[in-house]
Amino acid sequence: MADVDFQGVEVSSGRVLPEWIDINKHMNVAYYVLVFDQGVDALWSRFGMTYDHIREVNSSTFSVESHVMYRQELRLHDPYIVTAQILAYDAKRIHQFQRLYHAEEQFLAATCEWMSLHVDLAARRVAPWPNALLDDIEKVVASQGEWPWPEDAGRQMKISAPIYSARREGDT
Repeated sequence: MADVDFQGVEVSSGRVLPEWIDINKHMNVAYYVLVFDQGVDALWSRFGMTYDHIREVNSSTFSVESHVMYRQELRLHDPYIVTAQILAYDAKRIHQFQRLYHAEEQFLAATCEWMSLHVDLAARRVAPWPNALLDDIEKVVASQGEWPWPEDAGRQMKISAPIYSARREGDT
């Protein structure tokens, strides 16, 4: 990623595998989510939420919402880079935004926005972050630079002038 100005902290990279290709001869949507999820795990390990932490402390995160936007297709053997940007966090939650880039052609292929909760696995309930993880989250945030709020973050799906809509007047 040397001279390229991708936004976000690089968290993972790889190549599109043959089993990820669908009938349309491009990477299937399910594998975009897989690639993004692997990026989540890589980001979590940066602030100490490793498999060892999960086993020893019995806490982890659960993703409660995500939104993927597909920009440009990736094809067989395309190299990719996933970056992450923490948008916000509090005592129990973290909101992050990921970008999937074609590593050589440098285009933005997709984005994924996530909301995750810190969970006590014994109680299966949302719980505050351990102090050590909070400290490391803060270090990751401090290292990520001053990137602007992503244009795709917080977007809503809708058809501006639908022929049909199940939404009725007064629906929120």
